[in-house]
Amino acid sequence: NEYKSYLRMSFPKYVPDSEAQEEAPPPQVPKSLRAAQPPTPNDHGRHMLRKIGSSEGAKASYKREKWRSRSMSISSNASTQSSRSSYTSDESGSSSDDEYVDPKELEQSNSRGESDFCVRNIKRAKFGRREIEIAQEEMSALMLLRNKLSSERSLEGARILVCTHITAQSAVLIETLTSCGAQCRVCSCNIYSTQNEVAAALAEAGVPTFAWKPMEEKDFWWCIDQCVSGAGGPTGKAGWANMILDDGGDLTHHIYKNHPEKFNCIKGIVEENIAGIHRLYQMSRAGKLPAPVMNVNDSVTKTKFDNLYASRESVTDAIKRSTDCMIGGKMVVILGYGEVGKGCAAAFQGIGCIVVVTECDPICAIQACMQGFRVVRLEDVVHYADIIVTCTGNKNVVTREHMNKMKKGCILANMGLTSGEIDVPSLNTSDIRWERVRSEVDHVFWPDGRYIILLAKGRLANHCCSSIPSFVISVTATTQVLALIELYKAPASRYKPDVYLLPKKMDEYVASLHLTVFNAHLTELTKEQASFMNVNRTGPFKTQHYKY
Repeated sequence: NEYKSYLRMSFPKYVPDSEAQEEAPPPQVPKSLRAAQPPTPNDHGRHMLRKIGSSEGAKASYKREKWRSRSMSISSNASTQSSRSSYTSDESGSSSDDEYVDPKELEQSNSRGESDFCVRNIKRAKFGRREIEIAQEEMSALMLLRNKLSSERSLEGARILVCTHITAQSAVLIETLTSCGAQCRVCSCNIYSTQNEVAAALAEAGVPTFAWKPMEEKDFWWCIDQCVSGAGGPTGKAGWANMILDDGGDLTHHIYKNHPEKFNCIKGIVEENIAGIHRLYQMSRAGKLPAPVMNVNDSVTKTKFDNLYASRESVTDAIKRSTDCMIGGKMVVILGYGEVGKGCAAAFQGIGCIVVVTECDPICAIQACMQGFRVVRLEDVVHYADIIVTCTGNKNVVTREHMNKMKKGCILANMGLTSGEIDVPSLNTSDIRWERVRSEVDHVFWPDGRYIILLAKGRLANHCCSSIPSFVISVTATTQVLALIELYKAPASRYKPDVYLLPKKMDEYVASLHLTVFNAHLTELTKEQASFMNVNRTGPFKTQHYKY
């Protein structure tokens, strides 16, 4: 009945005949809309369930996709189809958003005949390649480094397990590593951020890639295990991998828990996420760290660009593109005034919002006061806030008790680097109803009809709609490449199993590479000036503990 109602609204001339046979032909649709037409009501359900299996998870995924196909307007389908027309013929296959097939059940191979990967649809590789090429234009400093290091083959012999966001920008990083001589096996660090076309492009290029969207939590861990254990692939050998590039620590801890023997050959780990760094510091203090770790997260360039500037650029963009809400004039609560909180607060203040801040650190709190922000407690303002953004890196800073008091339509988003800042599991109770209204946007209803708008189920909001600038990722990726080379080429005696900060000289080199984008020219110190400041004329210009 729902489907017939949909047809009546979309195609006024179509009147279903109640006496018609079950296999009656679909209504006639104009050619311009025919590609976006939903499957026939009789065949779609049986056909898709036959493809994806009969498990409850598969059925739930199918129902979500079927709901989306009903709720999406014909005009938006037509515009999407036309915008992708050059890629949706032979290259695209049948992996549209209206049709879900569990990638683990598919038999796919790239043009070389290789099948050591698992992506949504390998035939979308051409579209993903174009996405990567566009990202390269904004990541000119990383490309400059690639051109320099590829001739030197700085990572020749390196075999790297990579767990990161599978986006066009990360693909530029991965292909930079391979151009330097490394072999990589790749999986996603986030179930919401994968770009399916980019994953297909990496697989087509010969990089074993295990990631797709949408995926469930169990698929996430399956992909990590495939990346590590490589069922029939080269990582089936205990000593294949010798480096780890991680984002969040999930890959490192999976190996530590399930494949500890692989650390016998690991020369180093590069971690860029604050949550992952916290976990590694805990292991280091307990004497359980199995290999040297380079802490990229706390490098100056990463801290300023990926945390401060990226948050300032992307937080309002993510919320507006996800919800279509007007933001100016709204009451916004920023939880945490570290580098991410500073960027978010500045962004909301810049477009006319009323911004207040919560903090536990008196130094950060007085910094917020000096910028004109009131420092409050969440429980004092939660009942009239329009937007609440978490930026703490902590866990359960927004609890069920807080959410019970939020006003109708309050937008709740996480910009911190841990997925547990919002106590989302507490919402999985019988009295709470969830309604998926858009990809990565849920309305969460209380029994009295009040609802809040939750982005990405509490995970990182700005990865929901690719709102992080490629230039920012270039800074972080350049830092990661240099950190990997440092650990890989360093003598065995230089780094012990501990957590190390990126050398200041490398930090300055990353910044200098990106100055060319702005046509900036540095002033050179004279010998007298360098001697007076007690620094080298070529740097480093600040001590390791200097606070920028």
